[in-house]
Amino acid sequence: MSKFLPKRDLMSTIKKIALGQTVYGPIFTTIFFSVNAYLQGETQSEIMARLRRDLIPTIGSGIMYWPICDFITYKYVPVHLQGHQLGSGSL
Repeated sequence: MSKFLPKRDLMSTIKKIALGQTVYGPIFTTIFFSVNAYLQGETQSEIMARLRRDLIPTIGSGIMYWPICDFITYKYVPVHLQGHQLGSGSL
């Protein structure tokens, strides 16, 4: 994301957080739930039911946690270490 928004000022940091919460987070959460369910042998209708049941609450929980992690990462952590920082936040 730093290639598109290279600055580390407050406005760029807020844009990165907003982009992560509105685009990347929902897309990757949907892919994660779908692939996980598929690998467990669920049918397409069961996968859709899982997404309807779990996706919005998961994204809501993420909104309570990830913006803080993202802010710290994008504002204070050097670019070459940001992936490690965000990865450790997901543990």
